[in-house]
Amino acid sequence: MRQAEVSRKTLETEVTVKLNLDGNGVAKIATGVAFLDHMLEQVARHGLVDLEVTAQGDLHVDGHHTVEDVGITLGQAFAKALGDKRGICRYGFAYVPLDEALSRVVLDISGRPGVEFYVPFSRAMIGQFDVDLTHEFFQGFANHALVTLHIDNIRGQNAHHQAETVFKAFARALRDAVSPDPRAAGALPSTKGSL
Repeated sequence: MRQAEVSRKTLETEVTVKLNLDGNGVAKIATGVAFLDHMLEQVARHGLVDLEVTAQGDLHVDGHHTVEDVGITLGQAFAKALGDKRGICRYGFAYVPLDEALSRVVLDISGRPGVEFYVPFSRAMIGQFDVDLTHEFFQGFANHALVTLHIDNIRGQNAHHQAETVFKAFARALRDAVSPDPRAAGALPSTKGSL
């Protein structure tokens, strides 16, 4: 099984992530940021990964450091669990609707971090969650998982729906990208011989 546990401790946060890429979608999330917890539950369920995340952060300041550091630590755990990347599909994409909202995520486990993020949120806050932190989460993940992400909200009027379709599409794209490719015979999916 492709599993990892990573802890990250700074003066601002303390985060631990346990990840099983070959799981069943079981989530145990406690970050102190309720909306992030809800979104990470979507990642586990729709990505079919088992995911445990605990975080303590300087929420008296705001959620920025906690959300970003959860993204960073999840990215580190993802890279560790994935190992040498041999025999994976490498690419994944998904379109996910939720009522009026529709989002698309295209993902490449490329060894090169990059995020193209186009999500015109309809409002600045979802409850107590600053929607700007969505980008910070994915940037932290991509930088440390070494993946390229293209994230687009194609339409949507409800900010909760916009965010949820983004996280669900991310989960489905990730699920496809890490899946074993039965035709690859354990080969590295790159002509360079390196990812």
